[in-house]
Amino acid sequence: MQWLVGLVTGPFFGLLLKAYTAKLTANNTSENIAQQVAIRALELDQREAEMNAKVVIAEQGNWVTRSVRPLMAMPFILFLWKVIVWDKVLGWGTTDPLDPKMWGVFMAVVVAYMGGRSAERVADKIAESVKAIRR
Repeated sequence: MQWLVGLVTGPFFGLLLKAYTAKLTANNTSENIAQQVAIRALELDQREAEMNAKVVIAEQGNWVTRSVRPLMAMPFILFLWKVIVWDKVLGWGTTDPLDPKMWGVFMAVVVAYMGGRSAERVADKIAESVKAIRR
């Protein structure tokens, strides 16, 4: 049983031990400063994630604030289902095309729901790359 626990936890504790060893063997000041900055950045990222979770919980605390996003998206969801299921799959009707301005709003809603977090991640990676280049 101890062997199995060692197999599962070994890589994690091995990495932890390597990081601690690197901290102890930091030879010069610049390595030590870089290491402290990296540790602080990880701590700040963790704190930011905690604060974001608290904001989401606070926003979802009331039924009014919980319902705004779904109510804004509902007409577009109904339109999409009507076009795909009713018109195309079942062949029971036709729907007039959306006005070009409304099509833009429709796409914004879809992107916000489906690609919002992905766009945030891409922006974060770009910002990290720019910071790395400036160093």
